[in-house]
Amino acid sequence: MLHLPIQLTDLDIAGTAVFAISGALVAARARQNLVTFCFFAAITGVGGGTVRDLLIGAPVFWMHNSTSVAVCLIMALLVWFTPHKFWSDRTIDWFDGIGLAAYAVYGAAKAEAHGIPWLPAAIMGVVTACMGGIFRDVLAGVPSIIIRPELYVTAAALAAGTFVTLIACGVSATPAIAAGFILGAALRGLAIWKGLTLPGYGR
Repeated sequence: MLHLPIQLTDLDIAGTAVFAISGALVAARARQNLVTFCFFAAITGVGGGTVRDLLIGAPVFWMHNSTSVAVCLIMALLVWFTPHKFWSDRTIDWFDGIGLAAYAVYGAAKAEAHGIPWLPAAIMGVVTACMGGIFRDVLAGVPSIIIRPELYVTAAALAAGTFVTLIACGVSATPAIAAGFILGAALRGLAIWKGLTLPGYGR
């Protein structure tokens, strides 16, 4: 079995937790029951990683380790027992943005650890970061977050791309992880705050 640095394991759990919160908050916004809270938290928290593992030929992570699913269920309960007034209208976006950066770096690192070259590894980082949110939005019947105007996939690409580039340049894991996460989270946060967008198709 391949082993990833402890920093990446921590990043994986953190990404799972904040993605799960964003999923549970979608259920809260729709005034759903506790079972739906847990389902949305789980599908958002592990959805992207599941697709990644299937694509890179790795064992699906949550089928062999209960931690990720347990974290999702705990986060669902946390949101369920927290008064709605504590969650602002943009809370989903902010939690999703943190999870996006964390999962983009972790996904790219896990792909590289399984022998995937740097470019498809970076793409796997984007897949890991984005697919859970896509599943969440589709199931909730709301416009997918990836087609909203502000930068989203770009932030995931920056996080994953920074990590794989630094690793390819010989930078050690800890600063590469930190740089990828910070840059990806900062870009996504700036996009939420300032509404940053890429130019749209204008023909």
